Amino acid sequence: MDRNPMGRTGLTVPWLCLGTMTFGSQTDAATAHAQIDMALDHGIDFLDAAEMYPVNPVRAETIGRTEEIIGDWFERTGRRNEVILATKHSGEGMKHVRDGAPISSKTIPETVEGSLKRLKTDHIDLYQFHWPNRGSYMFRKNWTFDPSGQNRDDTIAHMEDALGALQREVERGTIGHFGLSNESAWGTAQWLATAERVGGPRVATIQNEYSLLCRMFDTDLSELCVNEDVGLLAYSPLATGFLTGKYQNDRVPDGSRMTLNDTMGGRNTPRVRPAVTAYLEIAEKHGLDPVHMALAWCRTRPFMASVIFGATTLPQLEHALGAADLLLPDEVLSDIDEAHRAHPMPY
Repeated sequence: MDRNPMGRTGLTVPWLCLGTMTFGSQTDAATAHAQIDMALDHGIDFLDAAEMYPVNPVRAETIGRTEEIIGDWFERTGRRNEVILATKHSGEGMKHVRDGAPISSKTIPETVEGSLKRLKTDHIDLYQFHWPNRGSYMFRKNWTFDPSGQNRDDTIAHMEDALGALQREVERGTIGHFGLSNESAWGTAQWLATAERVGGPRVATIQNEYSLLCRMFDTDLSELCVNEDVGLLAYSPLATGFLTGKYQNDRVPDGSRMTLNDTMGGRNTPRVRPAVTAYLEIAEKHGLDPVHMALAWCRTRPFMASVIFGATTLPQLEHALGAADLLLPDEVLSDIDEAHRAHPMPY
């Protein structure tokens, strides 16, 4: 498995990362453990979790269950030292966690401790803020995004406060490195500048949605990440399953995400299936599996650290792993560029 730098940390991560957000809901514990085993067997030693997981749906009674399942695997196997472990601190508005309190120097220590306990480990390699306190244009909010209500001084003061708390965790040895999620170019730049000015861990990664159907990252964030050595951890690289083709012709397979969330988080629009058709036709033209093509295309991006993919079942995971060694030729990339121009931002 080819590896990429994780920012300026000195760590490298495999270009594929096992996402775990279904562990404890769509994926039971035994299957989850088997998935971790299979991923490691294929050179994927990078796991991404979050305190609020599992999802589909998020429920108060299942908050933290994904971390518990991973912790049980660490305890049972004794293989914690073989894994690069990432998890996330939920932010403002997550009513099931700390009553929706924003991230602060007060919440960080208790949240780290909660994750450590559930994960049955003494350290987290990459600790990420799930979304910024000031809000985010991700999750389809880009269509109506308005930052005019933000207060710059408050945002910078929060960053200074949070970085101080994170640095204390680094010194305690509970976290290794710091990452963002669902952040903007301006926000990421301010985190970098604040760390340089007042100290604290430098942003190593940013975890945002990125796929053939969602390419907001390609402009300002791309430029920032390449120049500042911040790697993208791309989530939803298969566009929540649309790019597999399983939802074409209005199909909704039993047990699929669409059976639980018919809007697919706002992705299920009239324009999405024609866009998917264009990419499925490219895969067919070049004799490629569409899942493998979608994952391998993410790998080509100059800002990519790792591509986070998930699977509900073991056969799905085994299928996705077929992308591990795929390198797309120039003619495929050219066809993909044409499809993107014809079908920009389908959701």
